[in-house]
Amino acid sequence: MKKTVFFASAMLLSLCLAGGALADSATKEECVAKSKEAAQMILDKGTDEAIKEINNKTGKFVWKDTYVFLMDLEGTMVAHPMSPGLIGKNLLDMKDKGTEGKLLFKEFVEVAKTKGEGWVDYMWPKPGEQTPSKKISYIYRVPGKDLLVGAGIYE
Repeated sequence: MKKTVFFASAMLLSLCLAGGALADSATKEECVAKSKEAAQMILDKGTDEAIKEINNKTGKFVWKDTYVFLMDLEGTMVAHPMSPGLIGKNLLDMKDKGTEGKLLFKEFVEVAKTKGEGWVDYMWPKPGEQTPSKKISYIYRVPGKDLLVGAGIYE
């Protein structure tokens, strides 16, 4: 009986911990919703106001384990809350960290220009890690603007 109670308690604890970890991870649906919310902010309040909010590390476009970023359709990063050093840089020639070296930012721009929205997969290290992991980002072209917003999750 004691072994059964111990085993059941251990399983329950494991499930609770796993559930907590999953609750702290962003979902694909959240990436879509937050990207579209950022695009709407650009349309409603202007690009400058949206840039300020997107760059805010404690703002509404940084949640759980991800964030929204903003680029123009020429490939220049306009706003990025976690890597401000990328802001103002053209990233079209930057490759991902996978063995094939995918031009991820070029693909972001192509998705925005040709489809208006979609998912791009690539390899990128998780924060604090060196080894790349599979990541997917939702890309959404801001209607009527030469801008795209995106947000991604690790798979």
